[in-house]
Amino acid sequence: MQQGGEQPFFQMSGVSKSYGGAVALDHAELAVRKGRIHAILGENGAGKSTLLKVMSGVVQPDEGVMHLDGREVSFASPAGANAVGIVCVYQELSLIPDLSVADNIFASNPPRRFGMIDRRAQRRQAEEALARAGAADINPLAKVRDLPLSRQQMVELAKGLAHEPRILILDEATSALTAADVARVIEVLKRLREEGLALLFISHRMHEVKALADECTVYRNGRHVMSFEAGTRSDNEVIEMMIGRKYQHVFPDKPAEKAGRQPVLACHDLAWSDTLRGISFSLKPGEILGLGGLDGQGQRELLLALFGVLRGSTGKIEIDGKAVSIGSPVTARARGIGMALIPEDRKTEGLMLPMSVRENLSFAALDRMSTAGVIDRNRQQSFVDRMMELLAIKAHGVDAPVGSLSGGNQQKVVIAKWLIRKPRILLLSDPTRGIDVGTKQELYQLLRRLADEGAAILFYSTDYDELIGCCDRVLVLYEGRIKKELVGPAITEQNLIASALDLPVGQIGQVAQVSPSTGVAP
Repeated sequence: MQQGGEQPFFQMSGVSKSYGGAVALDHAELAVRKGRIHAILGENGAGKSTLLKVMSGVVQPDEGVMHLDGREVSFASPAGANAVGIVCVYQELSLIPDLSVADNIFASNPPRRFGMIDRRAQRRQAEEALARAGAADINPLAKVRDLPLSRQQMVELAKGLAHEPRILILDEATSALTAADVARVIEVLKRLREEGLALLFISHRMHEVKALADECTVYRNGRHVMSFEAGTRSDNEVIEMMIGRKYQHVFPDKPAEKAGRQPVLACHDLAWSDTLRGISFSLKPGEILGLGGLDGQGQRELLLALFGVLRGSTGKIEIDGKAVSIGSPVTARARGIGMALIPEDRKTEGLMLPMSVRENLSFAALDRMSTAGVIDRNRQQSFVDRMMELLAIKAHGVDAPVGSLSGGNQQKVVIAKWLIRKPRILLLSDPTRGIDVGTKQELYQLLRRLADEGAAILFYSTDYDELIGCCDRVLVLYEGRIKKELVGPAITEQNLIASALDLPVGQIGQVAQVSPSTGVAP
């Protein structure tokens, strides 16, 4: 394995990049060595993704130089970077849903025979790439659209590895993965490191950085702050480098339970296909109710069923004690119900990326900005300005494309567009996926403030720390059923893991008994 003192295999010096008047990189520095995993750390908007886009030929720098294996290089396109072995796997998928897994992996350079695509060779090579990515269970002939998001991300990794990279860049490529897939990817990256690859890794999950990184570099406001050997700085020191201020406690204090509150939402025996099986629970105003369990146990489908997205669901939903029929999102968001859904994938489900920040903020509440079907521009501007200030959304003006914002600010726009409607019931599906610790802290504070103001919040997260730190109660789902309800001090990592695995009480600590409100026997 290469050692940290050896000559860098790849080096960037004095690299700057501006978009209009906004500086994305300001004389940034980076040194990458073979046989090492180099973590790139920083808040959303710190310049990390721009740095990697310059390195992989997606954008060209305004100034600065790059050296690869001792020679100065520049790339006019990603194909130029790929040709010398620099491959990037992004958080945003580049897959074509209607094509097969194998077709996607070799979309740019399929194996050929007599000038035609060699389907047999393509399938064999796709199987090899999937196995190398730790995803040998994925059928190379399956349509990408039929795979869940986490498996699509594994296909994206296999696609990168099929290019036989010398430098592999992962830009939040684990953010959509299940815990099991993350474990596989960690093993894959360790093996690639042993093979002598240089690996760059961006993740906002500090436990992944700890598990993988040999070296870390922190950026803030487009500038290089510090590079250091992994493990030589505490988590708090790293976070303070990233945010440029003293790091405070992440989660706000939980208020004491208020007696006498009646449920705003009650769900009885909700079922759908084989995914939801007799879900019963209640949710009170001012409460943050968590959804836990292993990924894929029905949590997302539960939120979609409540919001009227799924067709054919059965069971009874009550709002303020009265039975309602929610057949569509239009019904769900109506004044008498007042639901809002923050989806899992902001890129495809929450935003229109080419459209402006103003337009995206307005979509969910056009009726509140209009008179006789005509938008009142002054009223719209008032709503937009208030949301920009309330959530501290950083953008180059409200007319900038929302796709130009950092991931954290995009997520704020998704939340803000629904807050304009002042929802009574807020459904959140893994809302902090792929955003930095500073923005996460702001969102946690916002959720607690909304709850204090009377909102009822149903919060699905794949992060145990969020369930522990944010939620007053947690419902743990297993195979489409609520297996446990954890309350207050019983919401611990140990109890969450035991419940998620459906282990008998006592194998992993003492698990709290379920509440009768779930309808599930203890």
